[in-house]
Amino acid sequence: MSARVPQLDLAAILKQPNPHIDLRTTTYENSTRNFLKALTTWKNRSINTLSERRKSQAAEKKRVIEKTHQIEGETNQCKLREIDLVAELEKEKEERQELELSVAAFKRQLSSLRDKCSSIDSEIEQYRVITENLRREKNKERSILHKNASRVNPDLQFCQERLGFSMEGIEKDQLFVRFWQLDPSDPQRDASLVIDLSSSNYRVLTSSPLLPSLPILVTSLNETGDIYLFIKQAREKYRELFQGPNT
Repeated sequence: MSARVPQLDLAAILKQPNPHIDLRTTTYENSTRNFLKALTTWKNRSINTLSERRKSQAAEKKRVIEKTHQIEGETNQCKLREIDLVAELEKEKEERQELELSVAAFKRQLSSLRDKCSSIDSEIEQYRVITENLRREKNKERSILHKNASRVNPDLQFCQERLGFSMEGIEKDQLFVRFWQLDPSDPQRDASLVIDLSSSNYRVLTSSPLLPSLPILVTSLNETGDIYLFIKQAREKYRELFQGPNT
């Protein structure tokens, strides 16, 4: 409720010896002082509030700037990573294409090898049939040879005894030659040679007993290629060795 303005009796005041009107300035001053104090308090509070808001906004702005910089850094890293990933994808794509080409080439090679294997299997089967036929023919020939040998063996033994000479194969491409009846005083005394026929250059692997002139005979054998002449000459040299050159 608003204060009522007091009614002034101006005529009565003027009749006074010292006219005076009480304006109540003390109350006004107190009210003004309180108002100014309240205004100062509000101002200070507003300034503090604005300062705090300004600090808060500055801190928030700083935080936002830092967050922005962080996001920008992460974004740049993501972009770099994206570039690396794109490069890796391109590299993987190229490698995949190369692998697909290699696989296709290997598939073609495998198909070709399978065809070759099939062809080789057919050839093997043909050779197996041929081998079986040759084995049967060989067995047949061996049977015939055995029959012939059984008929020839008596004559062969007779010739060997008369000649004092035998010859047989002992290893692959090796010929064992034996002589006896070289010394009338000891008809069973013998001599032997092992001749290697594996190459065009003949060799005598062993001789018993040792024949001094054997290297000359082997040289002559390689020059002429006549192995029968060599055997004849070797027998004669062994006979001279046993009986003496003038016998």
